[in-house]
Amino acid sequence: MVTRVLVPVVAVAAALVAVVAVMEAAAAATYTVGAPDGLWDMQTDYAQWVKTRTFHPGDKIMFTYSAELHDVVEVTKVGYDACSSANNISAFRTGNDVVALTAVGTRYFLCGLTGHCDSGMKIRVDVVAAGAAPGPAAAGSSSSAAAAPSARAGSYAGIAAALLMQRAVIARPLW
Repeated sequence: MVTRVLVPVVAVAAALVAVVAVMEAAAAATYTVGAPDGLWDMQTDYAQWVKTRTFHPGDKIMFTYSAELHDVVEVTKVGYDACSSANNISAFRTGNDVVALTAVGTRYFLCGLTGHCDSGMKIRVDVVAAGAAPGPAAAGSSSSAAAAPSARAGSYAGIAAALLMQRAVIARPLW
């Protein structure tokens, strides 16, 4: 009797895991750095901009700028603190650069042109686990799936677990 009860519960659990995986991918957001009030330029307050957002693995950040006037250089914390693009991690120069935030951790970006970083053209992006508290809607989001980044996989996992527990209680034999 117990085996017959466990089979539906296992099937429901497998289905919920699949749903959570799909929802996690759909919840990824693309943020245009500086939007909606600015872009990758020397006028935008990037410290303020990142304070209003929460970044998760799977999200992307897009740097939009004039390739003749700026670039984007990913650096270490030491490079960020010193406004130095020497020994950079990577450099982008297209004017429309998308960077995938693939893992939890802190990423550092700056404009490598002389004086631009010192004038505030640098950004620190903290990427937190999917279960962490989400930020507001993606500003300058470029995908419809990113319209509600607050609906994150962590939330879906909690719902899935609750549904699974409810199903397990319902399926329990009454003897």
